[in-house]
Amino acid sequence: MEKTFEQLLEEHEQHAVAEGELHKGTVLKIGEDDVVVDIGRKSEGLVPRRQFLNPDGTLRVRPGDIVDVVVERDDAEHGLRLSHERAIRIRLWDDLEKAYQEGTVVQGRITERVKGGLACNIGVKAFLPGSQIELRPLHHLEPYIGQEVRVRIIKLNKKRGNIVVSRKVVLEQEQSTQREHTLTTLEEGQVITGVVKNVMDYGVFVDIGGIDGLLHVTDLSWGRLGHPREMVQAGDEITTKVLKFDREKMRVSLGFKQLLPDPWLDASERYPIGARVKGKVVSIAEYGCFVELEQGIEGLIHISELSWSKRLKHPSKVVEVGQELEAIVLEVHPKERRISLSLRQAQSNPWEQLHERYAPGSVVEGRVRNLTDFGAFVEIEEGIDGLVHISDFSWTKRVKHPSEVLKKGDKVRAKVLSIDSENRRLSLGLRQLEPDAWENFFSTRQLGDVLPGRVARVVSFGAFVEIEGGIEGLCHNSEIHSELLGGRGLEPGREYEFKIIKLNPAEKKVGLSLRAALNEADRTDIAAYSPGPATSTIEEMVSFKRASGDSND
Repeated sequence: MEKTFEQLLEEHEQHAVAEGELHKGTVLKIGEDDVVVDIGRKSEGLVPRRQFLNPDGTLRVRPGDIVDVVVERDDAEHGLRLSHERAIRIRLWDDLEKAYQEGTVVQGRITERVKGGLACNIGVKAFLPGSQIELRPLHHLEPYIGQEVRVRIIKLNKKRGNIVVSRKVVLEQEQSTQREHTLTTLEEGQVITGVVKNVMDYGVFVDIGGIDGLLHVTDLSWGRLGHPREMVQAGDEITTKVLKFDREKMRVSLGFKQLLPDPWLDASERYPIGARVKGKVVSIAEYGCFVELEQGIEGLIHISELSWSKRLKHPSKVVEVGQELEAIVLEVHPKERRISLSLRQAQSNPWEQLHERYAPGSVVEGRVRNLTDFGAFVEIEEGIDGLVHISDFSWTKRVKHPSEVLKKGDKVRAKVLSIDSENRRLSLGLRQLEPDAWENFFSTRQLGDVLPGRVARVVSFGAFVEIEGGIEGLCHNSEIHSELLGGRGLEPGREYEFKIIKLNPAEKKVGLSLRAALNEADRTDIAAYSPGPATSTIEEMVSFKRASGDSND
């Protein structure tokens, strides 16, 4: 018996399902446009085939698979229409609401920059505020775009479809957990791996598990570092050694170089005294330069060991930072972490061959470099100075200061007197270029000679008289006899005749007498005027001469 329309309608209403209900169904058939799904009702439902396609266009279901669907429409005209996409959204929101209630961490992906923060896809679009991205404030958010992140839902409004998430609370929780674990396991001397958080001028902060440890710049390397960035950058993973740990204050001091052997321990064996070594100039000071022989080993070349010949005001005149050079090891003190080096001893010593180039007695030319109270320094070649002592300026002239004869920059000729290579001393003489006036004088003059002389200067005990060849003799007060001069003394600059009464070649001294010279003249004159007996006294002859009006006044 055929059913009436009313019976069919009543039967359909009894088996109809409410729109928006979530069901699990079984895939029965995959058609060209739709997928047939059985949800346990009298008739099967249809889901658009496109809702089961992967991004690459492939189908992700096959007959027999169990899928979530939502009833979109159920009527006699169109049949049962289902939606897989709506089912996913409903399931997702249920899961998100549960994660929000329980504080569960969810996975997300940063998609774009939005006002005040970032957009994060956790299945639906969520808002990640800028203040909730990191533990510390950020200035640039763009680097996070495209990154996978772990977040927690801190606000959720299902009706409006609004979700706010936080990465910061996840990091804080992880940090707290790590910190608790670290505090219970950390010990001094422990080797631990961490991540560089900040690089400062004075050192590096390393996250070693919820605690920041300070790796001071002096503990980064046995060698010299200009800045910690030369070794590490923020974000680097680094293995360090715990040097000190204050559990109460949660302060940790770390060391990196302590994981490597101290290069100074066997420095004496690797750099023996006298060894020729190579290195690079790493710094320059007024007193010398530091040369890196290897990482952690630096030697000092004192300014006095930079050059055999050059007179240095500053080491930068010879070396520069970064320069490669060879040097000789002078001293090694591993405990003090000091090595003394010499650059000049790695080169030939010009003073050792000086005898070959300038034998004593040879004549050299040079330029006056400096004047002192005791003499003049003459440079005969670059860095080789000879001293002309003030006593070697002249045979006869009394030189009180070298500036009376020379000035700085003068070009002069001199004779090499002696060379002391060991003490780097070269003696020169100016007067030795001329014959010895004293030697000539003593060889040609004898006691009793009368010769003219000019009074150079008068002193309390007599007068110094310049005689032939620039030689100076002394006429003592007792040999002047002012009565013979009419009561006057000797006048500086005036010439008189003097008699030699003393010769001392060893001490280069000449004694003169004005009185003896006058008496000698008196005798000559009296003998010419009077044929009287030769036994007359000197006083009588002087009286005779004065009486005749022929006086030397």
